[in-house]
Order: sequence, then structure tokens, then C-alpha cells
Amino acid sequence: MSVSSFKSAHQLITGKGAAQELAEQLQKLAVNNPLIVTDKGVRNSGTLTIITDQLPDNTYAIYDNIPPEPEVSVVKACADVFKQGGHDGLVAVGGGSAIDIAKCVAVMAGHVGDLESLFGENTVNQRGIPLIAIPTTAGTGSEVTNIAILSDPVAQIKRGIVSDFLLPDVAIVSPEMTLSCPGSVTAASGVDALVHAIEAYLSNFSSPITDALAIKAMTLIIHALPKAYAEPNNLQAREDMATGSLMAGLAFGNAGVGAVHALAYPLGGRYHISHGVSNALLLPYVMEYNKPVCLERFYDIAQAFGEPVHSLTQPQAADRVMHRLRELCHEVAIPKNLSALNIPKGDIPQLAEEAFNVKRLLRNNPRAPTVEDIAAIYQAAF
Repeated sequence: MSVSSFKSAHQLITGKGAAQELAEQLQKLAVNNPLIVTDKGVRNSGTLTIITDQLPDNTYAIYDNIPPEPEVSVVKACADVFKQGGHDGLVAVGGGSAIDIAKCVAVMAGHVGDLESLFGENTVNQRGIPLIAIPTTAGTGSEVTNIAILSDPVAQIKRGIVSDFLLPDVAIVSPEMTLSCPGSVTAASGVDALVHAIEAYLSNFSSPITDALAIKAMTLIIHALPKAYAEPNNLQAREDMATGSLMAGLAFGNAGVGAVHALAYPLGGRYHISHGVSNALLLPYVMEYNKPVCLERFYDIAQAFGEPVHSLTQPQAADRVMHRLRELCHEVAIPKNLSALNIPKGDIPQLAEEAFNVKRLLRNNPRAPTVEDIAAIYQAAF
């Protein structure tokens, strides 16, 4: 085993009722006037009251203008509200978009310069603002990762800020916060979490610790997601998904993700397809490409999925994994191919070039794709 490090939010609070711990955690962090960063869907669903009911009136404000796949301008708008309101902490309540914006605001507050200078790896020097992350989806794992992803509308790509200063002080993962999650979001974010676990397990930078987290996450998600999708109020399924997503986040936050995410980035940046849908749709096609170089790991994944591996060869087990992935995507109504999203087939060469330049992710992938390989994967996905 080579030397590796492990990072996460400074404190994890999980389980049924965990959201009720917010007030105590704010007190421990000496936060008296938090800005709650969320989106209108979460606010209108009533889920946010689980949070606000714990706080005295006039001791917080809410910023809910977070769109899906947020752009750089959203960070500035939210940071302005934070500054003007004299806030002393951030509480992110939502999916990856709300949490990523809050992460960026937290580091921008102590940064001299513009946001542009922070894109890339290890460009952040400090963060002085307390940050608590409370996910309302079981999907992104953003509450325990050191990355924030934003859309660049000019370049039509997605860009990342990667720094340990983005890690929240506290992550509160509570299944009841996901009960109002719409079915389409439950599906896309749930398969996204499965992508995180699989790509972390196949990563060139996996470790025994991330492997254990990834395998358990796969086991939880493959069984719980169809139930959470079909029975939205099934709290046990929601808890299994919340736990599986958290474990997948811990796995990929340390081992990294690979070609699925690299190929998904141009789809989100250029066509504004949600991160979860992009990853979910591409997953079977990228895994088919990776399969020949990691059959032993696919055998392990088959076992995590509950397949009868004792009677299967490694290639057979890998085929069962591919079948189950396609079956799962069908069960939760993920679009089958890129044609269903009205993406022009003629854009494949440009998409392939853009994906090939996402070196930060492709270096993790067990098989190093060429531009031609990537184009062939997109072609298969049509």
C-alpha cells in the first residue's frame, strides 16, 4: 500500500433526527447570525422548516436563489448578501449546487482577489467562515468533499475549485431531509452516488479505506435506490441512500472519480444537463470501456450488487454488473441515451476534445482514453 491521506468534513453527524443537532453545532462554532444557502425547491417543499424551527427569529437570513448547475455569478451574488447582512457563518441546505456555492462563498470571504484565481487545485489559502452542510439529496457527497464545481457560461464548460479549505466544519446527514426530494432528482442523484462509489473503487488512487467505503456504498445504493424512488416516504430506504451517498462521497473525495465524470462535464457545461443525469446516462458506456482492464474489480462490484459470483467467471461477473447498471437506470427512468436529450451527434468531436482536457479526472481512470476512445464512448451512448 502506498502512502495516502484521508480527508472529510471536520465532523460528521448522521442518522434519523440528525438535523435537530444544527442549533447546538452553530453554538459550538460561535455562529449567531448564519446565512442559510438553499434553493427555491427546498424552501417551497417545507423541508427548510426543519432547520429554521431550531433558530430564533431574526437571527438568520435565507438566500434561496441557487439554480441547478450554478454559474460563477451566483457565488458573487450570494457573497454580497452574506457581507451586507453581517453574517458570521453559512448553513448550506440542499443538493450539490447549494453546498458548492456555500463552499465558494466561505473561501471567497477571506480571499483578496476574484473567484477566477481560485479555479484549479490548491489555490485557496484560508477560510475563516464556519460552514455547516446539510444535504437534501442522496447523491453528490459534496458535504464531505474538498471540491466545488461551477459552470462557466462563456467557455461552456464546468470548472472546479479543489482545496481542503472547502471541507465543511460539520456535515449533518439526516434522511428526513431527503423525503421531499422529487422522484427525478432521487433517481439522478442516487445513480450519481453509485457512480462515485464505482469510480472511486476503480480509481488508480484507491486505498483499502476508500475501497471499504465504496463497496459498502454500492451495496446500500443498489438495493435502496429503487425503493426510495418507488416509495418516496420509505424512511429506511432514504436512510440507506443517505448513508450510501455519504460513504461514496468519502470514497471519491479521497480516491477521485474518473472518465464518467470527465465525459459528463462537457454535457453539463454546453447543454446544461444536470450533473446527476449526465453521470447516470454515461455510466454503463464508460464502464464497458473500463471493463477489460479491471475484471477482478468488476467481480468485487458484482459481489457488492448481490450477484451469485461463486458460480461466475470474472468476465461473466463483469457482464452481470453491466446488465444490472442498465437495469437500475431503467427502473428509475434515467434516459437511455444521448439522443433522448436532443444532443447533436455532430458535436461529438468537440465534446471528445473537451472531455480529454479534463486531465484532473482522467488521471484517476483505470484505462487512459485517447480522444478517439472518448469519441467512441459518446458514439456508443447515442
